[in-house]
Amino acid sequence: MDKRFSDIIQLIKKSRTNAFRAVNAELINLYWNIGQHICKKLENSEWGDSVVTELANYIQQNEPDIKGFSDKNIWRMKQFYETYKAFPKLSTLLREISWSHNLAIFSRCKTSEEREFYLRLAKQESYSFRELDRQISASLFERTMIGNTKLSTALRETDRDLSNTFKDSYVFEFLSLPEPHGEGELQRGLVREMKKFILELGKDFLFIGEEYKIQVGSSDFFMDLLFYHRGLQCLVAFELKADKFKPEHLGQLNFYLEALDRDVRRANENPSIGVLLCKDKDNEIVEYALSRSLSPTMVSEYKTQLPNKKLLQQKLHELFAHEPGDG
Repeated sequence: MDKRFSDIIQLIKKSRTNAFRAVNAELINLYWNIGQHICKKLENSEWGDSVVTELANYIQQNEPDIKGFSDKNIWRMKQFYETYKAFPKLSTLLREISWSHNLAIFSRCKTSEEREFYLRLAKQESYSFRELDRQISASLFERTMIGNTKLSTALRETDRDLSNTFKDSYVFEFLSLPEPHGEGELQRGLVREMKKFILELGKDFLFIGEEYKIQVGSSDFFMDLLFYHRGLQCLVAFELKADKFKPEHLGQLNFYLEALDRDVRRANENPSIGVLLCKDKDNEIVEYALSRSLSPTMVSEYKTQLPNKKLLQQKLHELFAHEPGDG
């Protein structure tokens, strides 16, 4: 590419992006206004319930060049307005993502908290429709709200904001792993499906390498997966265990973190973080094991199938119901 013209190319791309955003915002405005207009007419008993079908037929017969206004789509516009009319603070977010993204969120999410969560996430992570749809199916909201990721004392006391950065459980349904499976199969699968793995982790994670070699003394050691997190500005080491958590697993991970901080970490970077990813864990054993750990580590588990969304929603409801101050 001729570097003389790179600035012009960037101007063209930026203008196209701005134009797309403007068109998208106007389209969302249109759907919002149509939904609002229909709702008010129905509330005032000026129109009957059959008006949506009549409107769709009228447009089809009299304005055949106007596409996308079937009775089903018009009902969605009405539902869109009804869903968000009481939440003006979300108004800007609604217009910054596409109609298909909005449709997935307001039609599949059950509460205003869940809808706001995915609206912000879709904007922040620039999810494609397929990526957003997968996160809703994987119950990311429920897992994030319920998540009681077990953190070591050192990590709990850090001044770094770890909210929504790490999860108590990760879902790897895209690997189609056999049962039982070994750590090698898990590692190879995650590397093979790295794009989907990073979607599950979060897009701030940058993959550095697998079987990452560190040398201590005259011996070589290999950590399963090594990432860099842009937001936290630190290295993140993942150790994989295809069985239940055991306290002795932490010793190996702590050793790797010490080696990373001494020999790999740069002066401008924060201390490295370790994640022990297990097939299963006993939370009480994890708590005991981490209570005196001086390293910034955590223990999470992974699932090989999509979680039961209804069960997670029930757990979330129970969690909120037992929060202090709820009576």
